[in-house]
Amino acid sequence: MNPSKTFAGIEWKYAQKDTAAIYLQSIPFDGTSTWGKGADKGFEAFLEAAVNMELFDIETRSEVYKKGIHLLAPINDNASPEAVFQAVYQSTQQLLGETDKFLTFFGGEHSISIGIIKAFYEYYDNLTVLQMDAHADLRPAYMGSAYNHACAVYDASKNCNLIQVGIRSMDYSELKHLNESQCYFASQIHDQTNWMEASIAQMTDKVYITFDLDVFDPSIMPATGTPEPGGLDWYTTIRYLKKVFAAKEVVGFDIVELAPIPGLHAPQFLAAKLYYKMLSYKYAK
Repeated sequence: MNPSKTFAGIEWKYAQKDTAAIYLQSIPFDGTSTWGKGADKGFEAFLEAAVNMELFDIETRSEVYKKGIHLLAPINDNASPEAVFQAVYQSTQQLLGETDKFLTFFGGEHSISIGIIKAFYEYYDNLTVLQMDAHADLRPAYMGSAYNHACAVYDASKNCNLIQVGIRSMDYSELKHLNESQCYFASQIHDQTNWMEASIAQMTDKVYITFDLDVFDPSIMPATGTPEPGGLDWYTTIRYLKKVFAAKEVVGFDIVELAPIPGLHAPQFLAAKLYYKMLSYKYAK
């Protein structure tokens, strides 16, 4: 990565490591995806889109970039899913232990979240993980690895309070690992709002968000490995996220599974707006 590059082209004074309140870590790994490839190219497309984004958030009347957003060097250990897990886990452990920065991450495929989440639930007692996703991702292992994208929240389901929102695809074998009382299937929440407060009531005080972009309907987010029909729309999603950030202490988040489509800029622009909107909500209060 070009060391002079900044998120959204912000002035360097807002991007310096020592003074920035927010760190952004990229993990461009796409080694276990089983259909659409390209998530390893997602971060660069995301950064390019962000440069073309207005930085005044109308809703919160804020310019959150002035809190400072620093781009960390990417984690590029792509030798194996296991190697990526170890590299990400150890890096996140170190960050949590050495800094009080607000940590954010961008994939890559969803397997990159396994190491991040493990480091977070070991650091924070009684952590809730909010998974926004089309897929349950609850397989203990898939294709010979426990660090496959299909296993993204299995470990979280056994070690912390997992809330799943937007799910509309899963394998029968995952049912035994599913807590249906804390899973909000896309078909059940469509055109409804009561699920928002119900799910927030199930969360502990501290929340980590893992956001798979395929939770969105493919009409607005086609650039993912497995674009499942029947997903969430933009305003439902940000209305819910706003409530979560207002009610709970969000301690970090990741965004994964952006696989750019050549010539189509809207998906990466959506990802950039989503990232910035989540930061705006984080610091609105």
